[in-house]
Amino acid sequence: MSRFEKFSLAFLILIAAILWAAVDWNFFRDVWQSPLGPSMALTDVAPAPEASPTDLLSPIAPVFSTLQNAKQTPHVESAPLCGGPRLMTVLAIGSDTRASGYLYGLADVIRLVRVDFVTPRVTVLEFPRDLWVEIPEIAAHYGITHGKINQAYLYGNPGMGYYQGPGQGPGLLARTLDLNFGTRPDHYIAANMQTFVQLINVIGGIDVYLPYSVDARKADQPKRDDLYFEPGKHHLNGEQALMLARIREHSTFGRADQQNRVLCAAREALLNPYNLPKLPEIIDTFDKAVQTDLSPQQISQMACLAPQLKPGNIAFITFPRELLTEARTFDIGVNKDVYIFKADFNTLRLYVSAFNTGIWPDPNPTAAPAGTPRPPGEGGFSCP
Repeated sequence: MSRFEKFSLAFLILIAAILWAAVDWNFFRDVWQSPLGPSMALTDVAPAPEASPTDLLSPIAPVFSTLQNAKQTPHVESAPLCGGPRLMTVLAIGSDTRASGYLYGLADVIRLVRVDFVTPRVTVLEFPRDLWVEIPEIAAHYGITHGKINQAYLYGNPGMGYYQGPGQGPGLLARTLDLNFGTRPDHYIAANMQTFVQLINVIGGIDVYLPYSVDARKADQPKRDDLYFEPGKHHLNGEQALMLARIREHSTFGRADQQNRVLCAAREALLNPYNLPKLPEIIDTFDKAVQTDLSPQQISQMACLAPQLKPGNIAFITFPRELLTEARTFDIGVNKDVYIFKADFNTLRLYVSAFNTGIWPDPNPTAAPAGTPRPPGEGGFSCP
């Protein structure tokens, strides 16, 4: 082979390598930025009308006024951290199924997570699962137009066959939130009980402090130690953490508090240097075990943000308890009377709007410090 031929061959190999690298980079870039699940496609939903001030109940009037002022007050912000957007909202769902997949299952946990990459700050709004709401796009099945909010997730998943729109169960639940509360999450993530238990076990359990006892034992269950948690510090494995998160001894509101304490403890354990070498195993726990339309890039951005969050900048809230009325109604989906929460949705919409804007909860509270014990179910919990 002549020198010219060798040079030509080497040049062609170099060009081929450059082209391969470009194609390979494009491939990995596409994978890195591609959603891991079907999109909710909420842009095809008609925008919800804003509530009128004349519809307000007195408790929300100050919030509405503050919200209007916040919309009109310009402010300068720093660049977002971790290469993320300025703001991302994620619909987080805990499915009550113990199966490995997501064919069925009610939404045992429904949280709207507002991630501020500028401050940084994370606020988490709970939607009580017993709220009685209008559920869109499934009336062709047994005439179902309303149900508990946790049923929207069940009706949307493939096992029921009721919903043919985008996003499966999370997609229908997101549409239900939009229809009733005027909020559109950017993304979703849902985990079943099996995945939750595995994750807690992989990180070596969690440490949870309870300022009050949690006791779900019945009179004929005096030896069910798994249903009793005394006040104080507990180291919990996956099954124990799941049990604490599901007990409703102090009502739905009390259970939300317990779930929030578990979530704070899980974050603390995930950031423990002891768990850093387990990162591949932790990621593997989630691989194909959750429903989400987040991309690997977006997950990486939130993982990058987590250690930069001050504990006081992680807040959990729920609607004021006095806005929710206990009632019973006939549920055509299950063909019986069920326990529900009724509410004035114009008022709840204003709270949701204040949450989305970032003024509820107060980003600069002067009340009790983070982690201050309160009676169960009063809301407003921050990670200690």
